[in-house]
Amino acid sequence: MAPSIDRQGYWGRPTSTLDWCEENYVVSSYIAEFWNTVSNLIMILPPIYGAVQTFRDGLEFRYICSFLGLSAVGVGSWCFHMTLLYEMQLLDELPMIYSTCVFVYCLYECFKQENSISVFPIVLLIIFSVSVTLVYLQWKEPVFHQVMYGALVACLVMRSVFIVTWVYPWLRGLCYTSLGIFMLGFLLWNIDNIFCDSLRTSRQVLPPGVGVVTQFHAWWHIFTGLGSYLHILLSLQIRSTYLKYRPKVKFLCGVWPTLHIEPQKTS
Repeated sequence: MAPSIDRQGYWGRPTSTLDWCEENYVVSSYIAEFWNTVSNLIMILPPIYGAVQTFRDGLEFRYICSFLGLSAVGVGSWCFHMTLLYEMQLLDELPMIYSTCVFVYCLYECFKQENSISVFPIVLLIIFSVSVTLVYLQWKEPVFHQVMYGALVACLVMRSVFIVTWVYPWLRGLCYTSLGIFMLGFLLWNIDNIFCDSLRTSRQVLPPGVGVVTQFHAWWHIFTGLGSYLHILLSLQIRSTYLKYRPKVKFLCGVWPTLHIEPQKTS
């Protein structure tokens, strides 16, 4: 984590339990961690487009919630890194739990009848979310949140690997690409935490344009945002294949992958 030597800005002294490695209020006096803030755009804008496209395709509401959940995490993370206030930290961290619970429900219920709702897993995930929330509000220990989030991600990884190994092996590429990008972000997140002092020292001697590249927490946002987005596409691919739809991958502006679903043609 970052040493407390940063300048003060518009939002005052940080009240969050975490203060990351990016130097505070260097780029703007209105944004505490500039690069950690703007890097959240990848988690905000593309998922909104994905939610709109999913609605247009007439797909199940759970997948709209998945995209909007990821976007909510991006908005919360934007607010947190912009202000470094405790309330905004909760707006970042708690939606990470809630949205990942939606991901878990989608992936574990992907082989059910269309538009079916399974009450038991919903109740179980709500109990989990409420329990994590209540404990975390009382016990303000970031490691607790990180472990609970990691447990949910582990559930996604195990389910995804099982499906692409035994059910739809042709989806291995998308699955492992999503997982690899996410894990790369996790690696950079750890480097940013462990070697913060060295990174801050290097930024003092590197040209500004090069120093920005060492903002590894911002890269964590970019890679985990992309990895999570690709996971939703994987989940949609699995579900649409089971329902005998025809998924088509198209690239927005020739770069960003999107999934368009068409009903199966009848003879």
